[in-house]
Amino acid sequence: MDAYFLEIQKLMQVVKEQEYAQITEAAQLIVQRLQRGGIVQLFGCGHSHLLAQDAFYRAGGLVPVRPIIIEPLTLHAGAMTSSTNEKDPTIIEQYKDHFDFHENDVCIVISTSGRNQAPIDVAFLAKESGVLVMSLQSLAYREQPTRHRSEQRLEDVVDLVIDTHIPIGDGLLRHNEIQYAPSSTVIGSIILNALFSEIIENMAISVEALPVFKSNNVDSDLSHNETMIAYYQHRINFK
Repeated sequence: MDAYFLEIQKLMQVVKEQEYAQITEAAQLIVQRLQRGGIVQLFGCGHSHLLAQDAFYRAGGLVPVRPIIIEPLTLHAGAMTSSTNEKDPTIIEQYKDHFDFHENDVCIVISTSGRNQAPIDVAFLAKESGVLVMSLQSLAYREQPTRHRSEQRLEDVVDLVIDTHIPIGDGLLRHNEIQYAPSSTVIGSIILNALFSEIIENMAISVEALPVFKSNNVDSDLSHNETMIAYYQHRINFK
């Protein structure tokens, strides 16, 4: 256990030092689009989808956040099924009606390896729709060849990359040939929360009513949440 705490702290420090500029730039670009009426849309498959869901309707989190949910790509649809479907070159085309990109939106594609069909297809689709596309991925995987028919990897398609620095195989610890103690969800969550915190702090300079959810589990006036939901419900299904 102590070894995991130590290694995850080391990785957090690497991300802070090496991705600070990219996170700052991403926040500035997102603020510009939110102020023009856009929203942040998150896409991921399998465990990456958990990060997209985690950012949604979150106490202390941004209101204008929409996870793109394609059931066959989620873990609850079947872990092995999700993994297989992520590599299917037709899956995104089959579920194209699940996407709703508008001008000034931002799409963040989450994929640790950046090599599979579905995340790359979503990046292409978002680019074709004219929205700003970012990725949350580990560039350590660049030595792994793409599985996409275009022969491009995710970082080749998006406008901005935030590197998670996750080691190939995800685990931070080893016992003989076994790699264990995964890190991508922890680091991915830290990066997204740091990004959204920077966005909120930037918006606080000029916005009085910040688009941030208050906790429903604290006895207080929740009219702020109701107002925010009413403002964004034409783009995001909060029900």
